[in-house]
Amino acid sequence: MAAVLHVNGLSVDIDTPAGPLHAVSDVSFGVASGETLCLVGESGCGKTMTALALMRLLPRRAAVRSGTVMFEARDLLSLSDTDVAALRGDRLGMIFQDPMTSLNPVFTIGEQLTEVYRRHRNTGRKEARERAEYLLQRIGIMSPALRLSQYPHELSGGLRQRMMIAMALMCGPSLIIADEPTTALDVTVQAQILRLLVELQREFRMALILITHNLGVVARVADRVAVMYGGRIVEAGRAADVFARPTHPYTRGLLACVPLPGRSKQHGRLGSIPGLVPSLIGDEVRGCAFRNRCDHAQAACAADIAVHDVAPDHAVRCVLAATTEAGAI
Repeated sequence: MAAVLHVNGLSVDIDTPAGPLHAVSDVSFGVASGETLCLVGESGCGKTMTALALMRLLPRRAAVRSGTVMFEARDLLSLSDTDVAALRGDRLGMIFQDPMTSLNPVFTIGEQLTEVYRRHRNTGRKEARERAEYLLQRIGIMSPALRLSQYPHELSGGLRQRMMIAMALMCGPSLIIADEPTTALDVTVQAQILRLLVELQREFRMALILITHNLGVVARVADRVAVMYGGRIVEAGRAADVFARPTHPYTRGLLACVPLPGRSKQHGRLGSIPGLVPSLIGDEVRGCAFRNRCDHAQAACAADIAVHDVAPDHAVRCVLAATTEAGAI
């Protein structure tokens, strides 16, 4: 399948008093129509900054240093602000991390949903409201007309997140980026939201980029997975391959931290990754960012690390991946 989105060598810096912080470095990936790609990693690894760069919504002190972002044969990074604004909400949708603060508290749900459709489709209020009611019914909202007249504070966290999903779907985008859409929700609602996202993605044949640090979520919904650490993708491939044969030490460390029903010992210690995330400021960023926490670090890890193919559609940024030691990590 042809990629709806293809990112090549994306790098993003944030200006700080101590020097540029390299939040995203040389990130490359693609996602096809109907495919779900999960960006995985701990907090601060660059997942959200990558998403904001794709949407051209970077904070004031952040800027793209290099790279291309090809979306439907157009480079988003070279388009004018007006052209990008015409794509956002129409062909590109995003579900933000916190449903409690992503909706405007002074406008009704109906006003916020129909605004998107009217702006991009140049329609009247009646048609836009009919579209909003249809989508609310589709995502399992009872009494959609009543919900459209309510304000965000009148809704629960789960309902607000469903409204954010409906807003992203209003114009039928070809790509949706969901930035940890279940973080602020309880476990039961999380499962409902994830199931809904997967069903809608398959029904509308959208490309979906799901950002999460929950490997259980990844195992359930991902077609492909990209593991990020220190602003770089350190391992990427089909989800089944990455879970069955994790190669990068960081990926293995993440999987070791997940308790497994029936296999983890009761009252036993949970897995952990020792050490601290390194600074990404200035010239301190060289080589593998994980080497100060890795049991297999060696002198070569301090130099630039090449990406190695360990299997078809399974790549790893690690010096051990090029040797026979990779299977013994």
